[in-house]
Amino acid sequence: METKKLTKDWIGNKKSTFVTLGASSHSESDREDNDYYATDPRCAVDLIDANIGIKNIWECACGEGHLAQVFDDYGLLSKATDLIDRGYGIADTDFLIFNDIKHDGWIVTNPPYKFAVEFCEKALSITPNVAMFLKLTFLEGQKRLPFFKENPPIFVYVYSSRRKCAINGDFDAIGSSATAYAWFVWKDNFKGEPVIRWIQ
Repeated sequence: METKKLTKDWIGNKKSTFVTLGASSHSESDREDNDYYATDPRCAVDLIDANIGIKNIWECACGEGHLAQVFDDYGLLSKATDLIDRGYGIADTDFLIFNDIKHDGWIVTNPPYKFAVEFCEKALSITPNVAMFLKLTFLEGQKRLPFFKENPPIFVYVYSSRRKCAINGDFDAIGSSATAYAWFVWKDNFKGEPVIRWIQ
């Protein structure tokens, strides 16, 4: 199904530090071409506050830098890259084509949802320490089951309140969110049963 073209790309404003790359509940018929959706950067602070030891972060789908900037403000960012040049980080960097590289730290991002499994798999091939902001429904599905059996997260941090995600950061164009999100965390080649925790 053909995706709808945008007539104007969001270029940021004084509120731009309060949005970040995110997944969305939009249908495939109205998704942004490159799956660019913005989410509240407080989610980055939430992950930091979880005290799971994140450091030396590679934000591999950094968008306009809103997650990455929070990590940088805390002294935790190593590098930020993205396939699309949105004015932040190293552009024209296709994370999924990297081969035979390692990262001594964490990979943390809110990936394009249509490539979420691929991003998780690639990240885990680079480092055992990964955190992905995803829809809670990422837990579902027969196609994802083999991935989870092979790569169980150590924690799933579920948001008890909704977080908004908006195409190109246009939060004025959307109402309340009906989509539940979570931070999925993999750490140190964990192979046990995941622990579910909640973020207020």
